Amino acid sequence: MIRFAEPQYLYLLFLIPILVALFVLYRRRQKRLINEFGDLELLTPLMKGMAPGRAVFKFILLLVAIGLLSFALARPQTGSKLREVKRNGGQIMLAVDVSRSMLAEDFKPNRLERTKYAIGRLVEKLSDEQIGMVVFAGDAYIQLPITADFRAASSFVRTLSPDMVPRQGTSIQSAIEMAIQAMPEAKTEDGVANSRAIILITDGESHDDDPLAAAATAAERGITIHTIGIGTPEGAPITIGGEMVKDEDGQIVVTKLDEATLGEIATSTGGVYVRSTERSLGLDEIFAHIDTMNKSDFNATIFDEYAEQFFYILYLVLAVLAIEFLIPQRKANNRD
Repeated sequence: MIRFAEPQYLYLLFLIPILVALFVLYRRRQKRLINEFGDLELLTPLMKGMAPGRAVFKFILLLVAIGLLSFALARPQTGSKLREVKRNGGQIMLAVDVSRSMLAEDFKPNRLERTKYAIGRLVEKLSDEQIGMVVFAGDAYIQLPITADFRAASSFVRTLSPDMVPRQGTSIQSAIEMAIQAMPEAKTEDGVANSRAIILITDGESHDDDPLAAAATAAERGITIHTIGIGTPEGAPITIGGEMVKDEDGQIVVTKLDEATLGEIATSTGGVYVRSTERSLGLDEIFAHIDTMNKSDFNATIFDEYAEQFFYILYLVLAVLAIEFLIPQRKANNRD
């Protein structure tokens, strides 16, 4: 199995047809300029050393180098080996708000990027847990089912974007219900099913739904909900790209943090509420609580031993560029 750790660099391949088009235009213009001085067939013997074929070949070598470089930057990895491991840990389901207000820049570079960074750091700390992810705005969707493959989790975290959820808004009830649905039953050795936790990360109020009812359902099933609030109760305008966001009526959109509701959601399930700051999103504090919860045994099948292959491609890039460099643009002139 081959996978790419940084697949976005494959977009560099789109440069190749663009460069081909530019090269063809350049060659046509070159011929047109020569024809202005006279017939090309008559002038060719006078232009000793010119080797049009070599120029084309050198250009093809450059295109090959660009193509290979894009693959190298995408970091191809091999490793289709499946390994089943037995672990004893908890289940963590992240419920992440990806509404457009998460692009506000009161957290640098913005709220969503700051959240992605903090989640990435959290995943690095995990060892025996399982992790999954739900994204939500006006609706909620399972982005990553419960898994013990932390590499996969890190990859999914990097893709978080408001484009994932078409309908805007902040439906915390939908987020909690979807997270509950995505978490399989878990039993510890003493039969107590409290090895599951939801971490709810949001920056706004929940509109037209009942998140406390969803929290009650979670509590009944032994699921703890920890909540993280991004923003202030007083509210603040959403500024993106230096401009304030306005609604359809031209009014400035203000996002307010409903700390009372978030606190009640957490308390009703035995969890904790943390308001994030510029320095800390709050995941470290919550992870300390998660680390003390009961654990359950589970079997996990993971991909193992991914090996980086990009350096082999880099060797090819260097070889192709060396060949291109050693081929002269002009033929050597023979002197009688």
